[in-house]
Amino acid sequence: MLRIRVIHGPNLNMLGVREPEVYGSLSLNEIDNRIRAHAADIGVQVEISQFNAEGEMIEAIQAARESADALVINPGAYTHYSIAVRDAVAAVGIPTVEVHLSNILSREEFRRESVIAPVCAGQISGFGAFSYILGLDAAKHLTEEKG
Repeated sequence: MLRIRVIHGPNLNMLGVREPEVYGSLSLNEIDNRIRAHAADIGVQVEISQFNAEGEMIEAIQAARESADALVINPGAYTHYSIAVRDAVAAVGIPTVEVHLSNILSREEFRRESVIAPVCAGQISGFGAFSYILGLDAAKHLTEEKG
């Protein structure tokens, strides 16, 4: 069975409380439940985790090299400046889809650039929790296409 690792970045544990007008009213647990349900519907296995610490996130990305066929990642604020997260994604060499709840291109200037996107197969943003569902579908497609 295809294995997809889903990694949530910093402050996503505060979803439902943190700026619901930007990030929506669903909690991270509710989003994770939707991810698991969709994964079951499309026949993939998911492992989901959230990290506030950059080093822990990097270790999880590196571990995905051995435990996953693809990666769906919402790097949170690390999107905009973490060369270390970017390098980890590049190093693992598995299909990676970057996702964001909000449309980062319509946000503040400093949020409009992703240092992670150039080493990902693609980026999905602006669809709220559905961004993760689209990300799972994309990761599955990329992995099947890779063969």
